[in-house]
Amino acid sequence: MITLNNILVATDFGEASEAALRYGRELATRFDATLHVLTVAENVAIAAFGAETFAAVAPQLQSEIEAAARRALDDALVDSDHSGPVTHPVVLTSSSPAIAIVDYAHDHDINLIVMGTNGRGALEHFLMGSVAERVVRLAPCPVLTVRARERDFVRADTLVRTQAARA
Repeated sequence: MITLNNILVATDFGEASEAALRYGRELATRFDATLHVLTVAENVAIAAFGAETFAAVAPQLQSEIEAAARRALDDALVDSDHSGPVTHPVVLTSSSPAIAIVDYAHDHDINLIVMGTNGRGALEHFLMGSVAERVVRLAPCPVLTVRARERDFVRADTLVRTQAARA
């Protein structure tokens, strides 16, 4: 039997991430699991600033980036009827989103990672790499990758019927 106690959804707030969040919510609800929703804010200390510019600009800029990530995460997790699973929003700051996701999964006993993937072409993938691919290779648990609007088995009408049946 599959036991899922902690499910992690990694999001960058794109269309594929929205689909991943729908999957993660549904799985967490069905397995009565805790849903962790994580976004990684860019670490501006690693960005290419000159030393004098970094000292003056980076702390304020870093705070603004993290605050914007928290607001976007809060907006994505609105559950007005409180019917969703127990959810922990998480904002991490890192220069490597894949490593931050994998480390969080390891440290919090995550049983499944759900994340969106854009399905880039071969050349673009070769040049830029893929956060999802790195997570799949390094994760301590299974990873479900979701593409936006493709083979979506979580549908709004199904969720409504499931919620009504439980009542």
